[in-house]
Amino acid sequence: MYSELLEKKKKLAVIGLGYVGLPIALEFAKKISVIGFDINQARIEMMMNSIDPSKELEKEAFNNCDIEFTNSLDKLREANFFIVAVPTPVDSNNVPDLVPVIKASETVGKVLKKGDYVVYESTVYPGCTEEDCLPIMESLSGLKMGTDFKLGYSPERINPGDKEHTLSSIIKVVSGCDEESLDTIAKVYELVVKAGVHKASSIKVAEAAKIIENTQRDLNIALMNELSIIFDKMNINTFEVLEAAGTKWNFLKFQPGLVGGHCIGVDPYYLTYKSNKLGYDAQVILAGRAINDGMAAHVAKNVLQHIIQNNNDVKTAKVLVMGTTFKENVSDIRNSKVADVIKELQSYSLQVHVTDPHANSDELHHEYGYRLSPDLSSDYDAVIITVPHLAYLSMDDNAFAAITKSNGIIADVKGVYRGKITSRKYWSL
Repeated sequence: MYSELLEKKKKLAVIGLGYVGLPIALEFAKKISVIGFDINQARIEMMMNSIDPSKELEKEAFNNCDIEFTNSLDKLREANFFIVAVPTPVDSNNVPDLVPVIKASETVGKVLKKGDYVVYESTVYPGCTEEDCLPIMESLSGLKMGTDFKLGYSPERINPGDKEHTLSSIIKVVSGCDEESLDTIAKVYELVVKAGVHKASSIKVAEAAKIIENTQRDLNIALMNELSIIFDKMNINTFEVLEAAGTKWNFLKFQPGLVGGHCIGVDPYYLTYKSNKLGYDAQVILAGRAINDGMAAHVAKNVLQHIIQNNNDVKTAKVLVMGTTFKENVSDIRNSKVADVIKELQSYSLQVHVTDPHANSDELHHEYGYRLSPDLSSDYDAVIITVPHLAYLSMDDNAFAAITKSNGIIADVKGVYRGKITSRKYWSL
């Protein structure tokens, strides 16, 4: 398989061309022949014109790539090595939504041939690849794993907005259904991952590794958030405490904040779901999730309390929320906890204006029911910097004074303006 891919006698296909799939597809397309498959025709047309729908990659990233974008099963059938990189979200009850990965498995099952390879990159709970996805492919193809085709799992480690830790510079965990598949999958990924690969002993180990990467971060951030709640009651600035504690060599430098996005705020629920199915109710993990999911309400409550103390009529009060993507300097709004802050503020009948240099207003309205505000005011009762985009960092005390009332509050979720706001009340996590 490896040599035939290298000689372009066989093709590699990437199924799902979002934040994860497109960078993988383009990186491979610099070395071998690639088919980029996505069910969204509008996205396909954008990529055919060298436009990344996710706004992560520049036009130049498409240069010198041997890739064909399609939503055709007939075209997908030409591939022999399939990489599945579709999203794996949770529903409104935080239960894993496997619909995208199940649909992708059905798609692969319809085009699978003897000798083919299938590698999943989508984040799932341990066992999902072999217990949920594999039976679908075997049923639709009439083939058997091991004897007719090979199966593997290699967790994605794409970090949106991060230009330093890219696909090629991050060690890639790989796994296979047997030694032969493990070696082949490792060699294929080594074509594009300069940092090298780590061979996991089994598919389940690789699946579990991905889950705990983000669960660990989630729990550490939850601790910081709980500390910030406690320190807030003591009138101690959390970031000053962390700065002091951080002088010790082995102190882990995590910070409080809103935990959203499609990884840290989602992946732990896949593990706790599987754990529950096995008869064990995860305690520490879910406690961390509860703290992090409650931080939006905590931020809104602190802003509201200040407004109540300084404004006789809350219904006339105005709040500006700066930043509504899930993290800095990206356009991704999936699972943005800023939406929860806005919803919480609106529940108190506050007038909420929203600004963001990266977010799309129509996408926000479709996903969360609000739009970006075209015109900003000069008399806000509160300004909340929820996402410190680079475009905001040039603002100083005078800039915030110009858009707020004299008794207004600047709520700086991530503490980036600490020590810089003097003319208005300042608060941070």
